[in-house]
Amino acid sequence: MASRRGAFALVAALCLLELARRGLAEEPAVPAMFVFGDSTVDVGNNNFLANCKANCKANYPRYGVDYPFQSPTGRFSNGYNLADQLAQKLGFDKSPPPYLSLPDVTIISQMSKGINFASGGSGLIDSTGWKVCTEVFNMSAQVQSFTSAVQKMGNGTADLISRSLIFINTGSNDLFEYTDFPSNTTRNDTEFLQSLVASYKGHLKELYGAGARKFSVVSPSLVGCCPSQRAVAHDTNDLDFHGCFRAANGLSRQLYPMLGSMLRGLAADLPGMHYSLGDSVGMAELVLNGTVLPGANFTVLDRPCCGGGVGGCNGTAPLCQDRGSYLFWDNFHPTAAASNVFARELFFDPGAFVHPMNVHELAELRP
Repeated sequence: MASRRGAFALVAALCLLELARRGLAEEPAVPAMFVFGDSTVDVGNNNFLANCKANCKANYPRYGVDYPFQSPTGRFSNGYNLADQLAQKLGFDKSPPPYLSLPDVTIISQMSKGINFASGGSGLIDSTGWKVCTEVFNMSAQVQSFTSAVQKMGNGTADLISRSLIFINTGSNDLFEYTDFPSNTTRNDTEFLQSLVASYKGHLKELYGAGARKFSVVSPSLVGCCPSQRAVAHDTNDLDFHGCFRAANGLSRQLYPMLGSMLRGLAADLPGMHYSLGDSVGMAELVLNGTVLPGANFTVLDRPCCGGGVGGCNGTAPLCQDRGSYLFWDNFHPTAAASNVFARELFFDPGAFVHPMNVHELAELRP
């Protein structure tokens, strides 16, 4: 535990050194960033899905209360989300724009800077999210939209795509839906997790086939510790030592090493592929164990800032004042402060939580 606390302190120091080294005028570390995944990194794609239910959108107050101009943009956060904050570490202002917001005539030019394809409610399985949201922009559609745009760019794009960062954060919604069944339902956890890994592998190979070479992958965190899942844990009396939903967290813990094995195999088979895998389980456990992190002090770990766990997060929901002390913004998503800590670890971690290299090292690689 002490070594991991030390790693956080080292990350904070490296962050300051990198900001000083880069300066405001320097170009971003990669030419473009392409984002895929779910609501933790969605910056507004669901706003443009006509049949997507309101509970799967974040385009109304109090979302965005700490975003510039207090604007609800479709980010499931009080401010910048994980995609924004990792983009800022890379030298961009924020995440690239949502794909579904772009007029067709602008997509090719925007590809030179990056696009965010992520959709709240989506998962690795194409059917994930449709029951809850009615409509999502699933991972297959996200990846196919990227590959189609690359093809339309024509010749001379290989260098741009190979030097750009592919950032993926998905899988949590698959775990939520899988555990949302009566306890007497027959399930095969191993078979289910293997299907997720196989789907992930297929998406990565398709992105590689389109020219991508740098992949930042984030494993699902301890999803059973979301306020919504803590309530399930109490209702079903299936609690772990954190007071979280044991069944869901067990899946997260099993999935991380399976993703690591899959990525190692892919990197060995696909020439020029490089990756960084973030251990969200390990990072979450450190926070839940009460570790005080550099630049952060999360004292409220079990209930959301918006809504207080009673009802949802909307314009009339009660709102906490000290949002930097809350781990969760709403019943499912982290606060901007929590996202900042995780983005910092993904970018600078010396090896405690991110393997085989951090995103900073990945970005510096030349194909």
